[in-house]
Amino acid sequence: MSRSLNRRVFLASSAAVASGVALQTSVTPAAALSPSPRVPDIDVRQAALNDPSEATLAEAVVLMRRGKLTSTTLTEAYLERIERYDPTYQAYAEVTGDAALVAARKSDRGQGARGVLRGIPLCIKDNYFTRGVPTRCNSLVFEDFVPDDDATAVARLKAAGGIVLGKGQMGPLATTRATTPNGTVTTVNAWTPEDPSVDPGGSSTGPACSVAARMAASSIGTQTGGSIVLPSNQQNLTGLKPTMGRVSLHGVVPLSFTRDHAGPLARDAMDAALMLQVMAGPDALDPRTLGLPDVPDLVRAATPVVSRGGAVRMRRATRIGVPSDFLAAQKTLRTALLDQLDAIPGVTLVDITYPADWSLLTGTFNAARLAERTEPFRHWLRADPAKFGVSLLSWLQGLMLSGDEWITAQRAKNHLLREVLDGVMDRCDVLLQTGPVPFDILGLPEIAFPIGFDAAGVPVGAILGGQPYEEDRLLEVAAAYQAVTDWHTRRPADPATARSLLRTATARPQLSAEEAAAASA
Repeated sequence: MSRSLNRRVFLASSAAVASGVALQTSVTPAAALSPSPRVPDIDVRQAALNDPSEATLAEAVVLMRRGKLTSTTLTEAYLERIERYDPTYQAYAEVTGDAALVAARKSDRGQGARGVLRGIPLCIKDNYFTRGVPTRCNSLVFEDFVPDDDATAVARLKAAGGIVLGKGQMGPLATTRATTPNGTVTTVNAWTPEDPSVDPGGSSTGPACSVAARMAASSIGTQTGGSIVLPSNQQNLTGLKPTMGRVSLHGVVPLSFTRDHAGPLARDAMDAALMLQVMAGPDALDPRTLGLPDVPDLVRAATPVVSRGGAVRMRRATRIGVPSDFLAAQKTLRTALLDQLDAIPGVTLVDITYPADWSLLTGTFNAARLAERTEPFRHWLRADPAKFGVSLLSWLQGLMLSGDEWITAQRAKNHLLREVLDGVMDRCDVLLQTGPVPFDILGLPEIAFPIGFDAAGVPVGAILGGQPYEEDRLLEVAAAYQAVTDWHTRRPADPATARSLLRTATARPQLSAEEAAAASA
């Protein structure tokens, strides 16, 4: 589909999302899959041969296909790490180990689903409905909730053969980094387990930590204000937030009807592509997914183009926009990133200047999101506001936002959309960003990928934004970059033993209501 047509569909879809109606009424079964992808016959690293928990999702699939690995062995490896290390990481809110082992053994016997993810253990963020498994959304509002059905995204992962290891811990109602409802930090950054003050990213904190700490092959999260790309950047992962509507949100506890997105947090571009290829597609139970362009071949996009001599080039000529303030932070690492991208044949770096009203449009009017979160929770806010814990202040801020302020913000959003599609993105195919908010406001796709480490050894990543429905272009860039770098293959050291941690660990901090509101998605 042409880019101009994509834009017209996206504009129509954005208007439909705002009004809560569908672009079309065609019926697609909730668990219907995109055409089943196939994992390329990639080279498997020695580290993955030595330790199955080290393998990427794609490597695990290839090893199983070659008869070198079983689902049971892989699942047991993850469960052993969860038992040993998750008391420190606190990445999981619920572990479904017995059910996972049953599913793994069935897979090894040739029973069950036979899709591309057959036998692959996954972590699911705790705001996705999981049939028969508690979905608490890290909130007292849902403390006793056990769904009768799976969210569409979870159903599709299972239908492709994926195995649920458990539910990933998250920020309360998807607002901040993972804490208890009263604000005490739980999940840590997998790279600094002894120091819980280091930001692990939120709100998909547990799903990120589970993958980074080698306690799941991949995971899924949600994003409203950076909650996929920021934890991915902080924990050396590749996170992909698709265009609004690419993945059904049916069965996901909402935060913002016009800004919630579902997507994978993975170890590299190929793993992210495989996960999204399975999750994406129309769903009659979510009108935001209907009437959109077909999902492109994401696995092909994530397969680097390499010559016989080993040279990497872009699959398509791609203009990468570089904002004027891109080097204002992490200058050394970001300069190296630009140099490495510029050296890939097919890449053209383009200097981008934001419009004069950029800060106003992406800052002040961003508060409009707060009103949307109160709408589905008005009953609980009236009945028992204490159930919102440390995040209550941001909910009250949304409750008090006036109707005229919300309408003004929608007008600002439409203006920002024109500034981005007809201005900034008219001069480039993808855009390097300094934060996720602008593309979150608009529902445009983003990918996060690792680019190095800071002086303290904490991962640093980049965020790349794309045109509507062009997740494949984002994956092409990330895959080419990862073919010439190895940041994405780095893994954190395991935490100290429990006894050592009693002597060396820093006390877990507690967020105040003001801090939680300031950090809220």
